[in-house]
Amino acid sequence: MKKSLSRTIILTKRNFKEILRDPLSLVFTLGMPLFMEILFYFIFHNLTSQFEMKYLAPGIVVFAESFLSLFVGLLIALDRSTSFLTRLYVSKAKPYEFIFSYALSIVPIVIIQSLLFFLVGGIIDSSIFGIGMILAILISIIPSLFYIGIGILLGTICNEKSIGGISSIVIAGQSVLSGMWFPIEGLNEGIVALMDALPFRNATRLVQNIMNGINDSFQDFILPLIIVLAYTVVSFVVAIILFRRKMVSK
Repeated sequence: MKKSLSRTIILTKRNFKEILRDPLSLVFTLGMPLFMEILFYFIFHNLTSQFEMKYLAPGIVVFAESFLSLFVGLLIALDRSTSFLTRLYVSKAKPYEFIFSYALSIVPIVIIQSLLFFLVGGIIDSSIFGIGMILAILISIIPSLFYIGIGILLGTICNEKSIGGISSIVIAGQSVLSGMWFPIEGLNEGIVALMDALPFRNATRLVQNIMNGINDSFQDFILPLIIVLAYTVVSFVVAIILFRRKMVSK
């Protein structure tokens, strides 16, 4: 167990250094959602409650986390295209150690994202400052793990040329199926049921509800949490299985 933890930490440090070598991707991951947060607030916040900062800031946090699927996937796909992973495959490292090291190296970015978007939102609308915002920052780590897991899965099965197009489906899913940009009351019941069954809207609701208060503990917190965690566990399990198969085939 101790050796496994040591190997995971070493791999995590290496992956984090690789992330820092691509500052342009970091700027894109942080900058574009931040620009959208500011722009959409000032254009739309007087028109609909969807764009009030108490809903927009947590929504943008989760939306930005969906870009992690591209970020992580590209990192793994590039490692697969070089001799780096091939050399590691002959080491004693286990598949789950590789997977967890990639995930852990992304967590600091998740924390920076959440702090940045909530702080900027609070500067614009100070009413969001409070214990709810602190709890939302902490709970936002859970949806991020889902997108990290999806990114690891995509990076395991896709090459660096195709990862962008496939991960864009995930990003579009968070954008369109989360309900963060439009009210869902007028939608078809079947569409709403689909949105409720998928992780995208549940991830957004989870952070928004923690931020603004929970009326029904099961509907507003427990159920969205269970759904997001279920998708997260499945994505990591499948990623570990496929990663192991890649190692065996080398």
